[in-house]
Amino acid sequence: MTVALYADYIADLRDIIAELDGHPERFQTYSLHVAVTAAGSLIVYETKRRRGQIDSIYYGRPAGAQSNRQVSQATAFAAIERFFGLGQFVALKAEAGSQDVGATGLAVQADYPYCAVNFTYRKKGQPDTRSMMMIFIGFNDDADAFSYAAMAGTASPLVSERPHRSERLFEWK
Repeated sequence: MTVALYADYIADLRDIIAELDGHPERFQTYSLHVAVTAAGSLIVYETKRRRGQIDSIYYGRPAGAQSNRQVSQATAFAAIERFFGLGQFVALKAEAGSQDVGATGLAVQADYPYCAVNFTYRKKGQPDTRSMMMIFIGFNDDADAFSYAAMAGTASPLVSERPHRSERLFEWK
């Protein structure tokens, strides 16, 4: 089974999210929602700037907990950095008409960290807005990614060709 690898894409995404986190004044508008799940825990980093107003929330849910609780921006960003620091990534695809990504064949497994990113931004001075929405699975290296892809079999929910574009999930446009 062929699977598309995303380490290069994640490196670029990591840079732009780090720039937004450190220097939001460089962006005219933005909307960023990142959810990282790992070892049963969840961290969400949400921030938006529209018409000069900034609205942000950062929260998490520890493994086994029933409710979310607010966390600091630094804590949420550190979770994103840890995920982006992994060695290799694959992406899930969403088929038209499916209720969720898990319905496409391979159930979401708690053994692997996942990261959902919905990001739209326009930097100051740029004429166009960029946007992407993807779900990534992180691995230590290429071998782990290929092993996971082999488990998926022929009815794989993993992206096999880049750039990926579907109704629900897409790379930069």
